[in-house]
Amino acid sequence: MIPGSPASIRHRPSLRVAYLIVGVLITITSGLANALVSANLPQIQGALGLTPVQGAWLPAAYVMVNLSANLILFKARQQFGIRRFAEVALAAYLAITALHLFVDDYPTAVLVRAASGFVGAPLSSLGFYYVMQGFPKHLMGKAIVVGFGLTQLALPLAWLLSPALLDLGDWHTLYTFEFALALCTLAAVISLKLPPGIRIRVFEKTDFVTFLLLAPAFALIAGVLAQGQLQWWSEQPWMAWALLVSLALLLLAFFVEHHRANPLIQTRWIGTGEVIRFVVAALAFRLILSEQSYAAAGLLRTLGMGPDQFRLFYLVVIAGVLSGIAIGAATFGPKTMMPMAIAAVVLVLIASLLDSDATSETRPNNMMASQAMIAMAGALVMAPLILHGVMGALKRGADHIVTFVVLFTMTQSAGALLGPAIYGTFQQYRQHEYSGQITSHVDPTNPVVAQRLGIQRSIYAARVSDPVLGQAGGMALLQQAATREASIRAYNDVFRLNAVIAFAFLLWCLWRVTVQLRAARQAPSPPSAA
Repeated sequence: MIPGSPASIRHRPSLRVAYLIVGVLITITSGLANALVSANLPQIQGALGLTPVQGAWLPAAYVMVNLSANLILFKARQQFGIRRFAEVALAAYLAITALHLFVDDYPTAVLVRAASGFVGAPLSSLGFYYVMQGFPKHLMGKAIVVGFGLTQLALPLAWLLSPALLDLGDWHTLYTFEFALALCTLAAVISLKLPPGIRIRVFEKTDFVTFLLLAPAFALIAGVLAQGQLQWWSEQPWMAWALLVSLALLLLAFFVEHHRANPLIQTRWIGTGEVIRFVVAALAFRLILSEQSYAAAGLLRTLGMGPDQFRLFYLVVIAGVLSGIAIGAATFGPKTMMPMAIAAVVLVLIASLLDSDATSETRPNNMMASQAMIAMAGALVMAPLILHGVMGALKRGADHIVTFVVLFTMTQSAGALLGPAIYGTFQQYRQHEYSGQITSHVDPTNPVVAQRLGIQRSIYAARVSDPVLGQAGGMALLQQAATREASIRAYNDVFRLNAVIAFAFLLWCLWRVTVQLRAARQAPSPPSAA
């Protein structure tokens, strides 16, 4: 249907299985590299001697470049072919990753993450096309669900593999594994090629003008979202200047595109209600799914849980993703897209309410059921959301696909930073509130507090003979316990906030269904055949 896509031809069953296996490998490779860094960021920071602010630039560099790469991906695969584009990107990425294995400094680490963001753009599409080749044509709807559902496996797999990789060595082992996985992917892509498709000349000189305007704008927004919570929004003037510059670049790029004969970005379509509703839905889904990656994982880390305690937890999450893929593939169809999206929102709503009563005794096994629900919701919702957007774009013409790809990538990649930015800011604010409330009631003359201080002092009694130092140590331990309790309460508020957002989103989805049903009933029936 679209130039640049591989042909849909018949394959013998063994070849379909090979395409499916390679598709799974490519899909996991496209997301696992960044997921490994996100899951092991504290260890990488410690090994390289980085501050939290410096460490936050590592995952941010991936998003900053990934957003820009998707601007040119669609036209690049139309003109050069997606396989050739992916092979060149993989080769460059392998060279930079190999360099980082020998030059282990901070600038090279940021460069590797940026290269990973660039290669992640074509790999995600390439993996989807390989999965599509693994299914016969009459099962293309199920192939879409499987292809996009597999992208949800990257983060739980990263948490599951990290302990074993770190046991073999330090952060070098993570990068060695990443390098080897990319090398296997390159070998698989070269060995088993996609069927050829139609290629046309589509690039224009003005496309690069738009790219040079939009790429830094997206990068500045991603940088602010990554650093806002750490450096605090109102304390750093550079954030305000970055947002102002990004706004000016966006307006200038839209002005250029609005007056082009063959625009890269369809500015007139972006302002329609259809696109605005799609962007709101995509951002809302990305936001409420952050409950798993930020809130649940953050709470368990606050309670002292390490990678070893997360193994069974993320096995359950992977089982939830696979269950969501199976259910979605079995029920997918034009009439089930909206019910699948509503079911995903309901699952997130229930899971957030289940997690909102955490205590200091909460452990990963207490959250397995809720997190399996969220994993299932993430696998259920991606295919209906993307297919709805693609169908809306194709109704306007194939030239609108680039705009859809940019909008979807922006909502998902930027949303991956937006969720932790919003929830992290809210969590810190509530933690300070709760900490003030708790410490205001810590009165040493209170018998209960005095008893607790005596228990804390006894910990230092065998090693500290000075009673004053023992008193100070006991007070410090009590303060740590108060901070931990304040943090747990703040995370519970984050879960409740996520439930409120999910409930509001559910009401909006039900209202949209009501509007569509009413419009369908009022539409005039087609004239009967003579």
